[in-house]
Amino acid sequence: MKDTIINLLTNIHEAKTDMEINDLLKLKSVEDYKLVHDTLEQLVDEFIVFKTKKDKYIMVKNCPNLKIGKLSINKKGYGFVILDKEEDLYISKENINNAIHDDYVLAEIIKRGIKREGRILRTLKRDIDSLVGEVILENDSYKIELDDEKKDIDIVIEDNSIDNCVSGSKVVIKLLKEIGKKKYLGTILKVIGHKDDPGVDILSIAYKYNIYEDFGPQVEEELTKIPTEVDPKELVGRKDLTNEMIFTIDGDHTKDIDDAISLTFDGKIYHLGVHIADVSHYVKENTALGDEAYNRGTSSYLADKVIPMLPHKLSNGICSLNEGVVRLTMSCTMDIDLNGKVVSYDIFPSYIKSRKKMTYPKVNDILMRNIVDEAYAPFADTLRQMNDLAKILRKKKVGRGYIEFEIDEAEVIQDENGIAIGIEKRFREDGEKLIEDFMIVANETVATHISNMQLPFIYRVHAEPNQDKIDDFINLVKQLGYHINGKVNGLSPKAMQDLLKQLEDKKEFKILSSMLLRSMKKAEYSKDNIGHFGLASQNYTHFTSPIRRFPDLTVHRLLKKYLVEKDFSMSTINYLEENLPQIAEHSSEREVASVNAERDVVDMKMAEYMEKHIGEEYNGIISTVTNFGFFVELDNLVEGLVHVNTLKGDYYTYVPELLSLIGKSTKKVYRIGDEVRIRVINASKEAALIDFELVEENKNGDKK
Repeated sequence: MKDTIINLLTNIHEAKTDMEINDLLKLKSVEDYKLVHDTLEQLVDEFIVFKTKKDKYIMVKNCPNLKIGKLSINKKGYGFVILDKEEDLYISKENINNAIHDDYVLAEIIKRGIKREGRILRTLKRDIDSLVGEVILENDSYKIELDDEKKDIDIVIEDNSIDNCVSGSKVVIKLLKEIGKKKYLGTILKVIGHKDDPGVDILSIAYKYNIYEDFGPQVEEELTKIPTEVDPKELVGRKDLTNEMIFTIDGDHTKDIDDAISLTFDGKIYHLGVHIADVSHYVKENTALGDEAYNRGTSSYLADKVIPMLPHKLSNGICSLNEGVVRLTMSCTMDIDLNGKVVSYDIFPSYIKSRKKMTYPKVNDILMRNIVDEAYAPFADTLRQMNDLAKILRKKKVGRGYIEFEIDEAEVIQDENGIAIGIEKRFREDGEKLIEDFMIVANETVATHISNMQLPFIYRVHAEPNQDKIDDFINLVKQLGYHINGKVNGLSPKAMQDLLKQLEDKKEFKILSSMLLRSMKKAEYSKDNIGHFGLASQNYTHFTSPIRRFPDLTVHRLLKKYLVEKDFSMSTINYLEENLPQIAEHSSEREVASVNAERDVVDMKMAEYMEKHIGEEYNGIISTVTNFGFFVELDNLVEGLVHVNTLKGDYYTYVPELLSLIGKSTKKVYRIGDEVRIRVINASKEAALIDFELVEENKNGDKK
């Protein structure tokens, strides 16, 4: 019925009542009318159809001046309606119309041109079922101060739910009902802990994004039936790989090991094995465990804390490919020639016994410094052959247009009380790249196999960028004084790769590379295979991390259904066609939530670290320029704001097309990529903000 109504309304450009739509569909029964009405309301909830104040329905896309999206408000009060496949819509503070941050809204375009502007007509959905805040004692009564200061609402808490709290308690609040303009009655669902307790700061951010530690009683009950060792009966129908040299490579502290690898080489063909934990054997559909894995969507890695998708009994136990124990796996074995082409492959259920839990530092010592730990000696030659293959695979990827941005990541070092005592760059060496290359070729092989079978599947897709955004980026590069050789012809991975290559020797390369990445669309999950732009891959999926990602678990279930059970029935195909889009969309949403939580934790911990370094001086590079100042990034990736009001000796004007601040009298320019020396003048863990000021020099070169 949904598709029928969409097809009908697509060709109608005026709003119709549900009865009029029912008549146009030539339906007669009361049951049919009820189905039409319910389907229309569902389409309204999905923001596909707009319902007018007169209870008439029209397709949103048939109203060119109407836009539906999520409202993002900044600290200055204005915001943007985030739109899926077009430029975001600017909303001034005066046109917010009582909407709040993260509302799904209906907006009307009121000004077109280079910068489209709109106004909010209606809030369609307010996603504030649970919020995180701090209990504050004020004038002998308690109030809630929300962690997300963009949520501009007042909350009155039911008296009895605050009994177990003190001033400084961090809590999860559920809003019960609206009792006034932006005013709600709420109740406290959970006390996370006191804000000064170790780990509560990270948990508060996790709860903000609906990332929870507790799995609930039903999951705990099902866990009692999960074995701690593999039963020999479970090995029936699987290929025995326990005699092969198979091992794992992970970080020093990794406990949830998804993937293991093996390799032999006959001089002409590399025989690569990628063996992935068979989580689907233990986490079944329509169980509490399966439902909870779906709800979480992904594991979250928040500084040194992991909030897993699966309970530790699974993620660190029976599913983890631990050294020296039998584990159930799904294997993808590939024969790869000297040019990196997969000439044959097989995908099948298996079981393995990992020979060694290797770590990246030890593997990198072998591959990059020829330092061989005694315990790694039996594997050293195989590791070197693996590295040879990885470089062949990488060269092949680069040859087809693979875009490697090499964006730096920060690692937070904490003491035993969870206090940030260091911020370091994460370094990727050959070991990390080797695993990445092997996982990519396995993911492509699995995706290509199912794509060729033309069966419903979950793909990892990355759409091509918006041409206007790429043109804007190229114009910026030219404004900075750099010449781009030739014309960037079309939106191809090769064109983006060439653009990056032309910029790699520029002092602003790191910043420009990051800006180009941000101008591209985000990768996501989808039933529809549109390819992966960034990888320059026609077929790509996520098969290699089912302990940590729900889409990978879904891929394993589908592989078993198709390749083991040989289930190609129409009932199965129809079920998957209907349900996979929802799984893909939900998984993408949970991935975004997890990434945002991880980013917020790093920002907060950076500010906490810099609180102990106020007054100190550092060298940095201008990473972003705005009308209120510029951000400076230090060598350890800590970023702080130099506010325009702290710039002395002149009045500075923001020139957006140059991403610069220019002095009115002195013509002094501050632009992205400039190296500067700064002093830390303020840092706030609570606000996750760091403030710098420039260290100026006098004519003799002395610092002032």
